[in-house]
Amino acid sequence: MRQSPLTLFDERKADITMLVLHSVAFDPEDAIKTFMVNGVSSHYIIAEDGEVWQLVDESKRAWHAGKSKWRGWEDINSRSIGIEFCSKSLGQTSFSEAQQKSATELLKSLIGKYDIKPENVVGHSDIAPIRKPDPGKAFFWKALVENNIGWWFDINDAPKVKENRVEVLLADIGYDTSEIIAAACAFCRRFLPSKVASESNINKLILNPVPENFVFAEDEEFLTTLKAVYYKYLKESKTPCNM
Repeated sequence: MRQSPLTLFDERKADITMLVLHSVAFDPEDAIKTFMVNGVSSHYIIAEDGEVWQLVDESKRAWHAGKSKWRGWEDINSRSIGIEFCSKSLGQTSFSEAQQKSATELLKSLIGKYDIKPENVVGHSDIAPIRKPDPGKAFFWKALVENNIGWWFDINDAPKVKENRVEVLLADIGYDTSEIIAAACAFCRRFLPSKVASESNINKLILNPVPENFVFAEDEEFLTTLKAVYYKYLKESKTPCNM
């Protein structure tokens, strides 16, 4: 592991209970320069060749999440470890096998060290759906689940859920539903990526995380998948949210 310490951190105000996964459209060196200019930081960066860089000690509060919310929690920086993945497309095209291997090893280590619950392994877009599109629609969530990291859903669970209100289902999973379209888009980036159009202009994607043509209302596949995810989260976590 390569060390490249940043001074952009402060003291935690809560125990570590989350992992927040990001993507950044730079290599590690340029990402670090960008972080310094913008006053942000992350604990780790994983380069496209799989090399892991540590920037901030895990005991410190890195500045990676920004204004965010998950399962009723705010100040996500205090309770999380932030991990950046280098991706020129900002996660719209596949991540390298080397990155996936390094990520699996690092995430398993952190989950064991801090007893991170599966529902709290999240993407930046999950905790800040209005502002952020990363780690991106091509992120390898399902592959991580195959290595016992995070959760996936079983579509056969959907009929077990009687609730039909999208805002209730998303909120109980953990999403901030103050802007329901943004929350639904973040959900699709993670669980139904084919529903979210790609954007070749990375700057436009960053400024407009929710595609103009994104529509989820009356989409049967969306609602069925949402119910299946909802069932999995509530059945396994036993901690429904009241946001």
